[in-house]
Parts: sequence; C-alpha cells; structure tokens
Amino acid sequence: MKKEKETLEKEEMIEETAEETAEAEATDEASEAEADGLKKQYDELYDKHLRTLAEYENYKRRTQKEKDETYVNAQADTVSKLLPVLDNLERALATEESSPFKDGIEMIVKQLLETLEKMGVSEIEAVGAQFDPNLHSAVMHIEDEEQGENVIVEQFQKGYMLKDKVIRYSMVKVAN
Repeated sequence: MKKEKETLEKEEMIEETAEETAEAEATDEASEAEADGLKKQYDELYDKHLRTLAEYENYKRRTQKEKDETYVNAQADTVSKLLPVLDNLERALATEESSPFKDGIEMIVKQLLETLEKMGVSEIEAVGAQFDPNLHSAVMHIEDEEQGENVIVEQFQKGYMLKDKVIRYSMVKVAN
C-alpha cells in the first residue's frame, strides 16, 4: 500500500509538473508574442521618429534658404531702385564744364560706387566683350566688318550684378 501510495504521489507530482511546464510554456509563448508585438510597435515608432527628424531638418534647411533668398532679393530690389540715381549723377558728370559743383558730384558718385562694391554689386562688362543674353540686352544690331561676330560695340545703359544675380541687364549695340 505504501508503494501504491508513493507511486500515486509520484504520478500526481509528475502530472503537476507536466501541467506547470505546460503553463510555463504557454506563458513563454505569450511573452514571446507580446515581445514580438512590442518590438514591431517600437520599430514603427522609431521609424516615425527618424522620418520626423528628417522632415524637420529639411524644413530648417528650406526656411534658411528662403531667408537667404529673401535677403538677397530685398538687397537687389533696393540697389535696383538706386541705379537710376547713379545714372543721373553720371550724366551730370558727363557735362564738360569744370566747377566745384561737378567735383562734388564726382565725390558722391565715387562714394556711391564704393558702397555698392562693398555690398557685392559689380558693373557688367560690355563694350568689346562677347554678347551674352544672360548679361546683356541687345537693343540694336549693326553690320561692321571690323568687329567680330556678336561683339558689343556700344553700351547705352550700364548693367549691374549683385554677387551672381543680375540686377539690371546692360543695354547694348551688337555687331553681327
């Protein structure tokens, strides 16, 4: 009887152990499934985070570029409004009479040109240069055997550039 009792106890223990093992395996499987779900969720959130960071960097770069362009455009607009004044001062200098008034205008023109140069404004070379439609506006064409083809022979209005941007095209006469 004692043997039977011991055998029964052993069988019960084996059954309990088997049940506990089955429960533990089921728990492990549930934990693995939960871990897989959490990993997927983490991967999705991490991917969203990386995309958001990339979008933000693109936004910063784009707004900085827009700011820079706005500054250059405002500067170019201001300079373009000053150019007619410079043209008129240079026409005043073209008069032949010498006077203290003319000397004063020369100093003003010199100072204005120096200021524009400090801002990055430069005059577009014209007379004697090859015609470039990106820099010059041809308002007249002449036939001249002595001149090469597409050479600028006369400039009617000076052109100016602000760094790499054309503010005003040179109005020129081109020989064909």
